[in-house]
Amino acid sequence: MKTFSPKPKDITRFWYVIDASEASLGRVATKAARLLLGKDKPIFAHHIDCGDSVIIINAEKMVITGNKNLDKNYYRHSGYPGSLKTTNLADMMEDGKSVEVVRKAIRGMLPVNKLRPQRLARLKVYLGSEHQHDAQKPVVISVKETK
Repeated sequence: MKTFSPKPKDITRFWYVIDASEASLGRVATKAARLLLGKDKPIFAHHIDCGDSVIIINAEKMVITGNKNLDKNYYRHSGYPGSLKTTNLADMMEDGKSVEVVRKAIRGMLPVNKLRPQRLARLKVYLGSEHQHDAQKPVVISVKETK
């Protein structure tokens, strides 16, 4: 029996919508990363980009649990000595950068290889509940936490 390797013509991509206000940031990010990777598809292969497109809405109403608002820090560095800038999660959310928070969480869950920029290009994050991808007929996926 020969090993099946998916070809680009074998890949069918779907669109999914995830509401970020339903669950915590980590649960939304893991579900989105799995969809972007295509891990749940039967034709999944590590070396082929066979994932789907993901739309995340209500990023401004995202649920943050625990003390992450003050404990989680984001760093950026210009490359010059002494230029390390630190921002915590609460400041990022206040400045209206919740889209960037979601994007960085999902980016950190994707494997570091040549396919990561292609996968991130299929990720669309919106602050409110409106998006402009109705023509693609996206399927709504619920990530509500069950207690």
